[in-house]
Amino acid sequence: MRITAIGATGMVGSRIVAEASDRGHDIVAASRHPNGTPSDPVAAIRPGIRSITVDALIASDLETALTDADAAVLSVRAAPGQTERFLTLTKAVLTATARAQVPLLVIGGAGPLCSPNDPDSVVLDDPEFVAEEWRDLAAASLAQLEVCRRQPTDHWTYLSPPAVLEPGDRLGDYQRGTTTLLLGRDGRSRISAEDLAVAAVDELTTPGRDRHFTVAAR
Repeated sequence: MRITAIGATGMVGSRIVAEASDRGHDIVAASRHPNGTPSDPVAAIRPGIRSITVDALIASDLETALTDADAAVLSVRAAPGQTERFLTLTKAVLTATARAQVPLLVIGGAGPLCSPNDPDSVVLDDPEFVAEEWRDLAAASLAQLEVCRRQPTDHWTYLSPPAVLEPGDRLGDYQRGTTTLLLGRDGRSRISAEDLAVAAVDELTTPGRDRHFTVAAR
């Protein structure tokens, strides 16, 4: 399978690239600075990975990156104060993948998920899971999902991570849910970036039925 990873040098993107390569897939690792140090430096030396420079706001760059792709994944976070650019980039990737008829997996945020404490409210508004300093980032993920929902095509899937996403061990195991934040046996909502990558590649290779879903450690 040929997978185009947009945002390939970030914490999540680099691990998706590594996971997909380890499973024998061909990867186009697209980023604005492909020669920079990836969050997972081991990904840079794996076979089957071709790194290219792509500005996702330039249509011709995206067209090149998506050539002959079987699937694509977008894993870019909103930078502080740049939510509008983040949303514009998301829309550009949605448009390009729709034009190329390539299914797209968007790695988003936990903000749009329903809170397990109150199914009528979202995680964005639950201080147990989103501290004040993270509200802008969580709000950007909610806006990103709305951008996806406004697309006239249904070629996209949105993956919301749990409340805590950070580098850790690859256990190769996780629980999957739909639109409500998941908690593990210890009561925490978390997953390693490595296991989120496992879930992402699982979805890319064997897509589920849910347009919006979440995963977490058990």
